[in-house]
Amino acid sequence: MFSIYMRHVRGYRKSGIINFIMSPLAWISGLAISILDFLRRHGILKTEDSPLPLISVGNLTYGGTNKTPFVEMLAEFMIANNIKPGIVTRGYTGKNNHVILIQNGNGNRDMTGDEPLLLSKRLAGVPVAVAKKRIDGIKMLREYGCEIVIADDAFQHKNLSRDADIVLIDSTCPFGSGKLIPAGILREKISALSRANIIVLTKTDQADENELKKIYEVITKYINPTKIFESEIKHEGWKLLGTEKNPTPGKKIFAFSAIGSPESFTRTLKKFGLEITGHKNFQDHHKYNLRDIENLYNLAEKSGAKVMACTEKDLYNMPKNINLKIPVIIPEIRTAMKEPNKFFDELIKSLRPKIVVASNGYGEDAIGAVLAKKLRARFPESEIFAFPLVGRGDAYTKAGFNVKTTLSVTPSGGVLKYSLKDLIGDIRSGLFKQVRAQLNDWKKLAHEIRTPICVGDVYLLLHTLWGSGARPLFTATAKTVYLSGHWKIERAIINKFTVRTWARDSGSAEQLGKRAVYSGNPVMDLLEGENKNLNEPENLILLLPGSRSRACNDVKLLLDAAEIINSSRNFKFRMVLAPTLDLKNFISSCEAYGWKYENENKNLTRNNLKIELTLKTIAKAADGVKILIGLGGTANQLCAGLGIPVISIDEKGKRVQKKLLGDSEILVNANPNELANTALKIIDDENLYKFMSEAGKKRMGYPGALDDIVNYAGENFGWDVREKVYKILKIRKSALNK
Repeated sequence: MFSIYMRHVRGYRKSGIINFIMSPLAWISGLAISILDFLRRHGILKTEDSPLPLISVGNLTYGGTNKTPFVEMLAEFMIANNIKPGIVTRGYTGKNNHVILIQNGNGNRDMTGDEPLLLSKRLAGVPVAVAKKRIDGIKMLREYGCEIVIADDAFQHKNLSRDADIVLIDSTCPFGSGKLIPAGILREKISALSRANIIVLTKTDQADENELKKIYEVITKYINPTKIFESEIKHEGWKLLGTEKNPTPGKKIFAFSAIGSPESFTRTLKKFGLEITGHKNFQDHHKYNLRDIENLYNLAEKSGAKVMACTEKDLYNMPKNINLKIPVIIPEIRTAMKEPNKFFDELIKSLRPKIVVASNGYGEDAIGAVLAKKLRARFPESEIFAFPLVGRGDAYTKAGFNVKTTLSVTPSGGVLKYSLKDLIGDIRSGLFKQVRAQLNDWKKLAHEIRTPICVGDVYLLLHTLWGSGARPLFTATAKTVYLSGHWKIERAIINKFTVRTWARDSGSAEQLGKRAVYSGNPVMDLLEGENKNLNEPENLILLLPGSRSRACNDVKLLLDAAEIINSSRNFKFRMVLAPTLDLKNFISSCEAYGWKYENENKNLTRNNLKIELTLKTIAKAADGVKILIGLGGTANQLCAGLGIPVISIDEKGKRVQKKLLGDSEILVNANPNELANTALKIIDDENLYKFMSEAGKKRMGYPGALDDIVNYAGENFGWDVREKVYKILKIRKSALNK
């Protein structure tokens, strides 16, 4: 009955009864797979990142695609390139509930299963970890000193991220009846091939050319043809059961096997010029007993064969102390790629580390760009992407990073703002359409990137999670305990859906709980490489109109305040222009207010007052500055952190910022006289000035968070090892392509 069932699901023989019984079960199976895929794709079910570069070798169907010799070939390739591989497998029919590490074929078949022992025997010195939870096996292989892991039969193990996903397709029986288990041999729908980095058609030496064309027609709907390769079975000799001899088999052979594709085994024997007098098939991974062996001897004798043949895998399922009435020989086979250089080039390409930094806001983009630079310095061979949710991503492009998202430029300059009016304006300008486009952008990146890094708020975290399905490293820049802290639901989301969170102060880290740490304020990391030891303040006042489009209107307030101050004191003025501002429109606005722009000196002048315009970073522009009159966000915070007292206007957004900056900032009405008078008051009161200066340094803290993120990713997530492995393979690729 089992034989009839297998012929039906493989598409060799149709059975109406089997189809009637199994089709409803297959539909239920498909529904369950779809639900689980949805939950994983959107990050609701956890996906773990491997601490070592990971190559998954799997298939779309039940058994029989020559995975074992293929895994062996990959391991040998790594060894040849001085990279230490390890293999992780769940094992088959093994009874272990913990990780078992085996080498050189030394292990208990009942605890590990047959294929791990075979791999371990064939690959001397290569550790094979057998683990029900593959991530535990990978961690053990890392402790053992492995530099790359090959995961056997892991295509459906979707809760484990991988660097390269290789799917093997049996050319002689690619999709069986075309239905899901149990009505067919498909483990999931054929469309799942779109997840693969590489597809390899195996046993092409046994397949008909027309059948191969049909397979290509199906799979090229889901993957680029340049990522499809072919392999064949290479025969290396024979072994005799119980000895290490290399016998020459007779012409007539009785075949038996307990593998996923027994038909393939008999075809292989015929290819070697042997006559198959009969064959007996058992269920995959069947453990033979003495009665099975006795029956096989009887069947062989009746068929007229003088020799029996089985596969190497069958050896590990044989009973001990067999009485060899008839010799049993085993063909030694390997996988041979038809275009090995092209295949390994594509594999190396897939193994290039890819890192994405996501952010949502001008200040967050600036922090993200500094983080990306640090990542580039630590991992120079890696491909680093930027994913800004709002704005044009200028901070990233200026630093030379690829922006991998649909740009979202809205009237408010953000996603969720303090004003309902701003939000309505953003929606009218196409906010929802932009969000949908960005979620699709995440979907395209999902199978390329490792753990993403988010700089921003919980909205960004959820956006990344829903789009990519990956739980990120999270830098919480938007909220602190000084700003009422994170809501209870935000804390729950952060604890549930991040790998690790870097808070901007120790109080916030304590509030966020076990996944959060404080290792410096990421905002202060914007001073990286800048002059943080400012010269003594002189009579220089810094003006900051902000980074959003409203700066063209707000600048009049600052210019008028500067004129009032200048009428009573001899001060110098410097205005910092954010790179996001449209300089031409900004200058036009100033000229409309009666100011003259001197292009040669980059100054604004009116009467006897001159204001220097600069595009320098805040850290450089703040050198020698006495006080800031600022309408910005992150820039105001940086100045406070540098010990410069801050004056801003009393509005909803700035009142939120005031909670953060505390006594280092004073808010006044949006009136030039009040701005000017407050500035003079602070300057004249030495004690007040010192008090505000020290308050800003204390509130903003010290830098260092971004370095800690890079170190954590390199050491805990294996990005250092990925960098090393790719660098070695890249050199190998370059040498072959010369």
